[in-house]
Amino acid sequence: MDSLALEKKAFFEKQPVSHETALKFERYAALLVDANAQFNLVAASTIPSLWLRHFWDSAQLAALIPTSAHCLVDLGSGAGFPGLVLALLQPGLDVHLVESVGKKARFLEAVAHELTPNVTVHNARAESLAGLKADVVTARAVTALPLLLSLAKPFLEKDGICLFLKGEKADAELTEARKYWTFKVDKKVSQSDPSGTILAFSDLKVLRKNDEHRRKYGR
Repeated sequence: MDSLALEKKAFFEKQPVSHETALKFERYAALLVDANAQFNLVAASTIPSLWLRHFWDSAQLAALIPTSAHCLVDLGSGAGFPGLVLALLQPGLDVHLVESVGKKARFLEAVAHELTPNVTVHNARAESLAGLKADVVTARAVTALPLLLSLAKPFLEKDGICLFLKGEKADAELTEARKYWTFKVDKKVSQSDPSGTILAFSDLKVLRKNDEHRRKYGR
């Protein structure tokens, strides 16, 4: 059994799904591998670890989505992480993928059209969208936390939450974010990478906006 097959087996052990959903994940993986050779949607070096590094890293957020949630907005979706993975796992959820890069948005549209009708792709910058409200906002490897919170806030329903996948600098980013925001945050160690962190935000409120914030984070 090659490394990719071993990774796939490990993914389904960690994230049990129906036979139908498993076939959709296999098709998603095949489409991504094919498209990546042409469009470089993810780093080529990560393809051999696609199932755990990308799929499982994204899928671990599913358990943190409230059962009452109806709508999810994923910022900077890229090749679909975590938003498209979560859409496959929770087909009853209305999922909006926000991706400003055209080639990535077209890939997302093609995969969603074939595999999961509960997805809408927005080929736009997050700050240009208006009127879209969600119970959950997700993001993975998008931008520094103070700016990411600025991008997420307009999409949040009153009692909405943010679920962000962050790396080893999460604590430093939290310290910086507290200069501009008040919030409750629950930190969890990533199940896919011990150096990674999942940050679950609630009660997000602007503390202050000043010239330093606008200069550093553009808002």
